[in-house]
Amino acid sequence: MNLLFAIDDNFVQQLETVLLSIHLNTKSQEFNIYVLQKNRLTKEAELAAFCKHLKMAYHPVMVKQSLFENAPVTDRYPTTIYYRLLAHQMLPQDLHKILYLDADILCINDLSPLYSTALGNNLFASAIHASLTNTTDVINKIRLQNFGADGYYNSGVLLMNLDLMRQEVDADQIFDYIRRHILLLPDQDVLNALYSEQIKTIPDQLYNFDTRNGKIYETISLGEWDLDWVIKNTVILHYCGREKPWLPTKNSGRLTALYKQYFHMTAKLQSSLQN
Repeated sequence: MNLLFAIDDNFVQQLETVLLSIHLNTKSQEFNIYVLQKNRLTKEAELAAFCKHLKMAYHPVMVKQSLFENAPVTDRYPTTIYYRLLAHQMLPQDLHKILYLDADILCINDLSPLYSTALGNNLFASAIHASLTNTTDVINKIRLQNFGADGYYNSGVLLMNLDLMRQEVDADQIFDYIRRHILLLPDQDVLNALYSEQIKTIPDQLYNFDTRNGKIYETISLGEWDLDWVIKNTVILHYCGREKPWLPTKNSGRLTALYKQYFHMTAKLQSSLQN
């Protein structure tokens, strides 16, 4: 199983938390962890040792910043968020499939069924976050002019068909689009505007559960997707938004508490490895 992340020094423990959650909840297999990074992580030795303890192989991938010279950048959207769009140019040529994950997710059930999803002629597999109405989807279709899309895909969990990406995903096309448009969420907007018709839809209640919207999931499922269902069936919890569960928070939600427990377990394991 090839897994891809893009982090800087501020997200090493978060990445370790993701990896620990995958290790604890996914059937044992060979894991290759590729980490795209602008500057070599100062905690690289720590991360490599952590991966080794989990029987995961760590592969740093240094990014050529010249690839992203024309990308719009803000404090909230650093250049790292663009890495996934051109991952095929930076990863080894003998990789054919990889699963990109944001570092603010938690794996609470087996990741194998998602990874084994057949992509066929699709570039990606991704999820559209649930909502009570399709108003947001309509606005995004008008904004991005992609009226054939099933909805607005979230780029935090992306199963990538690297062979097809090498043939069809072009950096010049991506950055030309960025130059010509005002984008709200640059990486997701490009993903949806240029490639939405080549994305296989996966169920977000299983593989990209937006932890902010538990009540919405429960409502649209007529009560089926409650907390017990989520704990038993959901594979990936995605802690979207600004209020992150590793930060001090007044949010006492049960899914926040679940993350904090994994985060605490990670810190304890990392401490034991350093002693």
